[in-house]
Amino acid sequence: MRYSLMATVAMSVLLGACGTAATSKNVAMGLDTATPAAKPLSILSMGEYRTGVFDESAAEIPAFDPVTKRIFVVNGGDKAIDILDLSNPNEITKTGSLDLSNWGKAANSVAVHDGVVAVAVENNDKQAVGKAVFFTTDGDFIAAVTVGALPDMIKFTPDGKYVLVANEGEPNDAFDNDPEGSVSIIPVSGDVAKLTDADVRNVDFAFLNDATLPYGMRVSNPGTSSVAQDVEPEYIAVSKDSKTAYVSLQENNAVAILDIATASVIRVAGLGFKDHSVNAFDASDKDGKINIRTWPVMGMYMPDTIDTIEIDGKTWVLIANEGDSRDYDGYSEETRVGKLTLDPVAFPNAASLQKDENLGRLKTTKAQGDIDGDGDFDVIYSYGARSFSVLDAGAKMVYDSGDQFEQYMAANYGNVFNASNTENYSRDNRSDDKGPEPEGLASGYVNGTPYAFIGLERQGGFMVYDLTNPVNPQFVTYHSDRRYSGSPEADTAGELAPEGMLFVDAKNSPTGNAMLIVASEVSGSTKVYDLK
Repeated sequence: MRYSLMATVAMSVLLGACGTAATSKNVAMGLDTATPAAKPLSILSMGEYRTGVFDESAAEIPAFDPVTKRIFVVNGGDKAIDILDLSNPNEITKTGSLDLSNWGKAANSVAVHDGVVAVAVENNDKQAVGKAVFFTTDGDFIAAVTVGALPDMIKFTPDGKYVLVANEGEPNDAFDNDPEGSVSIIPVSGDVAKLTDADVRNVDFAFLNDATLPYGMRVSNPGTSSVAQDVEPEYIAVSKDSKTAYVSLQENNAVAILDIATASVIRVAGLGFKDHSVNAFDASDKDGKINIRTWPVMGMYMPDTIDTIEIDGKTWVLIANEGDSRDYDGYSEETRVGKLTLDPVAFPNAASLQKDENLGRLKTTKAQGDIDGDGDFDVIYSYGARSFSVLDAGAKMVYDSGDQFEQYMAANYGNVFNASNTENYSRDNRSDDKGPEPEGLASGYVNGTPYAFIGLERQGGFMVYDLTNPVNPQFVTYHSDRRYSGSPEADTAGELAPEGMLFVDAKNSPTGNAMLIVASEVSGSTKVYDLK
């Protein structure tokens, strides 16, 4: 191996601390965690727009323009941007769409600022460079510039001076073409119509190719790709002062910190591993019961959505720890624990652990775990952490929600615990994968109190936490408009698979209260919630 991950993991296992989030509910031991009781929040379900398209990603990422009161939603099914009228939040209507076919295959992300709509569009050749395309909020074309391969997320800085694009750079199915991941930085403070490709600055990760990777970061390829090719930027958050960007490198279990003005990487921070001998989780879909318990497994956080919030003058970074693997026809790291050859010293009870009702069904990786290179596995890894975490401005983890998501679901939704997002009453179906699968995330202030909203892709609905003390957030509530008595295929099962979540400040909201907009990709629906 070209990096020191195995050695550091071995030391971490011996120490039992994992470097970052080895404790259950709060990893900020030694910090003042005195926290007042969570402030309750009223969540009122309001209007929705339903495409009627099931499981075709017909509603993925929302953006909102407060001037025109329009929501712009990525519709993967139509490969377009739906334009929705939110002037009456109780009755959302579609008023038009943006056709992206002139610039590529499909829209992956959308953002709006000061009358300009920015769209990330992937190439018809997924491994070729994509486009950032700009429109007015009325849908008139302004400009298009070239960005990196597979632009997956696009975002304006809060001051509106830059647009940032996370270029994931995924390989093809044959795994013989793996473009480098990158972040494009586009200045938009001038006349957007005059933008050219020369204005775009691309931040790459080639400096990692010959470097020792930070502890807790990983690569997951068969040795045919460089580290820069393995890096896949997923999502971007920006500090309130518009100076710093935080980029989730999901498959790499890391976060990159960028200086926007200089278009440079400040550092890449590995997220470490979650010690499931301390943090309980349900590992099997074949045990016929809910069984949340500890196991000798290390969880890889692998965040999808990342967000920032300023609390008492400090920047805090929030991550939704979904998990993801590299799984292609030409190469797949995925396997199950039952198929591994486990080291007899590290796992003297391997025969018992590898039963289907224990760890045998758990999805794991072949890319890490053989610390001493002798062909058997000394560490078992799982994808995702089934939680959300808080990082400080330097990307050091100060809090993780532990097993709270699964424990809450077990206590309150036992009949549909870890269900699939495409089939109702599929109890325990996702326990061997990533459990409730936190993916979407948004944050903001409601009447002076900072809250985090974490969408559960498989379970549905969203968790709410009071962030008044960011090193010890307090659980507030869980809200779900999924209807288990309905039929997902017939579009009577409510909201399925929250993908994109957007917080709207009260000053920008048509109701005068803060608002949450949620796009759910399996149900192909966009719904708004009034918060107070």
